[in-house]
Amino acid sequence: MTLITITAGLFIASFFTSAILTAVVKKRSIKAGFVSIPSPDRYNQNMIALGGGIAIFASLAAILIDSMIVVKFFLTTGLSRYFDESVTIHIVGFLDKVPQLLIILACMTALFAVGLYDDKKHLSPFFKLIVQLIVAFIAAFVADVRVEFFIESRIITSVISALWITFVINSFNFLDNMDGASAGIAAIVSSILLTSAVLHGQIFISIMTLVFIAVLLGFLIFNFPSAKIFMGDAGSFVIGFFLATLTLKTTYYNQAQNENWYPILMPLIIMAVPFYDFISVTILRISQGKSPFVGDTQHFSHRLKRRGLSDTQVVLTLYLATVCTGLGAVFLYQVNLIGAVLIFVQTFMILAIIAILESTAKQSK
Repeated sequence: MTLITITAGLFIASFFTSAILTAVVKKRSIKAGFVSIPSPDRYNQNMIALGGGIAIFASLAAILIDSMIVVKFFLTTGLSRYFDESVTIHIVGFLDKVPQLLIILACMTALFAVGLYDDKKHLSPFFKLIVQLIVAFIAAFVADVRVEFFIESRIITSVISALWITFVINSFNFLDNMDGASAGIAAIVSSILLTSAVLHGQIFISIMTLVFIAVLLGFLIFNFPSAKIFMGDAGSFVIGFFLATLTLKTTYYNQAQNENWYPILMPLIIMAVPFYDFISVTILRISQGKSPFVGDTQHFSHRLKRRGLSDTQVVLTLYLATVCTGLGAVFLYQVNLIGAVLIFVQTFMILAIIAILESTAKQSK
């Protein structure tokens, strides 16, 4: 059995697991009254099932845990002899990562629980932020989900990484304001990260990323406009955390192969769109004397919709902008400093075009 066969099987299993669980959760959520009710701070005009985060978390956790069990079974029973030699090597390497993966899953579970409780009972923004920081620091310090570039102190790198993880979590939490936005953009960002992991021979990270993409696509079947189910904080917290983990575990820079350091800035370019939404809406709320963590309809997507775009057109615009910035990030490996500067300028210009479009008054018919 080849690595490609195993990877394809995992992708298909992850996709259908997510799609089936999402369908089941949608039906159960409606029966249980676990729904999103239209309100001034929400864009949906009808009651929509919540609980999509349950399907996302359960699918992701189930596939990863099952993978660990199956790998252990094949090695202990000697069935690994039916694999290619290269596959066996990667399987042994995967087992070495199991303790780290279990910690990541535990942190993800904690964030999922907090998010699910918030979807039902509503927690204070400050409490959620503190929990996110604590969980992010545990993941960084204990599971080595942290940046290490030119910094030797484990404490400092863990703090920096915890702040980054929390920033990504909240960016995708804010982005969950339009059908298909958060999950779709996360899938695009993950796909671009996957290219980096593959180019650097990171099989473990590549498989984790591929499973993540498949889970998101399975959920998107029911979340793309017009959505039949929302992920809620339970889903956006999980997506943001797992995506942040992938950005920190993916290799962008190898001094032996390339002396240029700027490829490490790749995640900033890939996630320029969600970061733009997070920063712009935060500035708007603060300038209006509001808490940046109190929901409203001033997000990037809402501003575009008020210019006359449909829900589908808005989310496709977000996807296209993310792909445009992401494609530039891919070439950071191959360019010199001037080329890197041009890529950053290009990213800024894409965001500038978006800002112009969303700030221009809607033309009368």
